[in-house]
Amino acid sequence: MPVEPAASVWDFPPVSVAGDSDVVAGGADLHPGTVLAAYRQGLFPMPDHRASVLWWSPVDRGVIEVAGYRPTRTVRRARSKFEIRVNTAFDQVIRACADPRRTGAWIDRDIIASYTELHRLGWVHSVEAWDGDELAGGLYGVAIGGLFAGESMFHHKTDGSKAAVAGLIELLDDEYAAERVFDIQWVTDHLATMGAISIPREDYVQRVRRALPLPLPKAFS
Repeated sequence: MPVEPAASVWDFPPVSVAGDSDVVAGGADLHPGTVLAAYRQGLFPMPDHRASVLWWSPVDRGVIEVAGYRPTRTVRRARSKFEIRVNTAFDQVIRACADPRRTGAWIDRDIIASYTELHRLGWVHSVEAWDGDELAGGLYGVAIGGLFAGESMFHHKTDGSKAAVAGLIELLDDEYAAERVFDIQWVTDHLATMGAISIPREDYVQRVRRALPLPLPKAFS
């Protein structure tokens, strides 16, 4: 079971203060207690171009509905190519996601250190697509009760990240699937092909509140 860290010394404002902006606040720190408090309120950290920490809650929040998920033929084909594993190569996954050669790279050493510590405490997990003994792709994210907040994904082989997302949905699809929240931050073209949709920020925050008391999926408990 996850280990609850020391409480944050920071208080986040309600997401409503952001108005039409996706950014709710700036500053604070990346200590485990602070990061978990943010997710519980519908926020996540991401540095800006000056490496300052900003706390985001998109007006249009990207999610993938777990209950009743129907993968397309392309997704099924991608999933069938790889074996899905959990938390067997976390360091490789987060560093592949942080590769500075990637377009829009934003994961810096402070983010890596923070989420690695949260992984050690049992809150952050990697979901990996393996082709034999080769890591083909993967993702990492934060699991709190019925919330899984996906942070980033990568692929070394075609369809590796798509298989990891499909594998994660399988792990979340249990008796609580209708109430679970699979957060993807924003809907990208890639994730839209996998069924991602946008919901209003206010709806997202309410759903997170209802999801937090749920038990963790077995793969993350």
